[in-house]
Amino acid sequence: MVSISLCMIVKNEEDVLARCLDSAAELVDEIVIVDTGSTDRTREIAARYTDKIFDFPWQDDFAAARNESFSHATMDYCLWLDADDVLLEEDQEKFRALKEELDPGVSVVMAPYHTGFDESGRVTFSYYRERLIKNRAGMRWIGAVHEVVPSVGTVLYGDFAVTHKKTRPSDPDRNLRIYEGQLAAGQELEPRQQFYYGRELYYHKRWEEALAVFETFLEEGRGWMENNIDACCHCAYCHRELGDEQAALAALLRTFTYDWPRAEVCCEIGRWFFQKEQHRQAAYWYTLALTCTRDDRRGSFVSPDCYGYLPCIQLCVCYSRLGDAKRAETFNELAALYKPDSPAVLHNRAIFRALPAQTA
Repeated sequence: MVSISLCMIVKNEEDVLARCLDSAAELVDEIVIVDTGSTDRTREIAARYTDKIFDFPWQDDFAAARNESFSHATMDYCLWLDADDVLLEEDQEKFRALKEELDPGVSVVMAPYHTGFDESGRVTFSYYRERLIKNRAGMRWIGAVHEVVPSVGTVLYGDFAVTHKKTRPSDPDRNLRIYEGQLAAGQELEPRQQFYYGRELYYHKRWEEALAVFETFLEEGRGWMENNIDACCHCAYCHRELGDEQAALAALLRTFTYDWPRAEVCCEIGRWFFQKEQHRQAAYWYTLALTCTRDDRRGSFVSPDCYGYLPCIQLCVCYSRLGDAKRAETFNELAALYKPDSPAVLHNRAIFRALPAQTA
């Protein structure tokens, strides 16, 4: 059985660190904590779990901090978690099974990262991240923000997930501040960092600037396919915010020049027509979304609702407004298969049950 070092970088995490370590401590053989400047009880809490606690001055560079944490690891593989991550009980069991069976020839284990949830706790946003990295195999983190480990060798896709459970907002300006600091220092952003810089500008409602960054990113043609598709979507969001609906639609359609349709894009196009009350066209795109194959291993950001619940509930509304109550009710019940306790499903069901009495 392989051995694993849990490697973490922390700063002022007293509210969540114990929760994270409680979920992972029994799964690993070593815990390495790199503190980048805590002024609360973080180090005291960490000391309950390990004596391998190291100081590392924060340098506005997440890759540098993560590489520092990995440098202290002595086991076969490095597992990284953020302090506000947890391994749920079912994922702990999957992790144990993987650890027992993992072929030492594997270089990287990818695992789902669940970061968005609905009111019932169901996952609404997920993507794969490199989660176990073979130690001393020449792989290092790169990227001051949205850091990544370029994989070398055999990659395995695991079925355990890491759940991101924030308890408080983080600094909303930190990432943008780092990017703008790099640019002010004359550094050129490589394509992946350029893509994420555009997203940070979008989050900060700097629509024109974000659009310019995304357009440059796409025109240079050096980006990863999934990032290209996402950049097109963000161009559409920027155009929408700037009041250019036709350009927004064109940006969404541009995604099809990179690969086959994604359900997320089809739902966005359906939304475009729905907002214009072109319900037949909207229904076409929502129906197409239901035919899209979900493949989380592509590495893209995945919105699970777009592969079932969302197009079904929207098709219910579309067909209701087109005067086809029977088909509308059928799609409402299909939506219920995905989210039986959805307020929208329950509301629609009550309306459909009342229709015979209203028409009698």
